[in-house]
Amino acid sequence: MSTFAAGVARGKNGWTASEVELTGVADIDEVVDRLRDAEPDAELSLLFVEADDQYLVIMRLDEGDDLRVFGSDSAFADESRLGALLLADVEAPALEIDELAAPQGDDDEDERPAADPDADPVGDVELLADLGISSHRLLTLCGLEGMLPADVTAEICQKLGAGDELEELRDA
Repeated sequence: MSTFAAGVARGKNGWTASEVELTGVADIDEVVDRLRDAEPDAELSLLFVEADDQYLVIMRLDEGDDLRVFGSDSAFADESRLGALLLADVEAPALEIDELAAPQGDDDEDERPAADPDADPVGDVELLADLGISSHRLLTLCGLEGMLPADVTAEICQKLGAGDELEELRDA
C-alpha cells in the first residue's frame, strides 16, 4: 500500500510543511514523536497520511501534546498495518456520512457526486473545527466520490493558510 505523510506545523514564523517518514513505526507514540520532531516548537502540528488514493488519516497535536485522530474510512485499519496502528484507538464520529445534509453555501460542491455510502469515517470529526473546518465540512470532503485524499489534504491546507507550503512539499 503506497502512502504519503505530510506534517504541517504552525509556529511563531507561520506554517511549515515536511514529509514525515512512517516506514517501520512500531506504535502510535513513534508516529507522534516523528510528527513532533518535524517542527519541535510548533504550537499546532497536523499529520496528513494518504494511502492508496483511498484513505486519509489526520492527526493533530496541540503544543506537542493532546493527540486527536480522524480517519476518512475505518476500512484502512483492516487493510494495512499502518492503518491499524493509526486508527487503533479511535471511535466512530457523532455524524455518519449518509446523514449529511445537502451542502450549504455558495461553493461549487453542488456539481460533485453525492457522498460515498460505503465510507465509514472514524475518530474526532471536530479536530479542525477551531481552525475553520467544521465536522460537517470535513465529513463532506472525505465522503465525496472522486475526491482523493490528496485533494482533501490540499483543500484543508489551503483553508488553513498552509496550501503553498504543502504544494512546495509535493513538488519537491
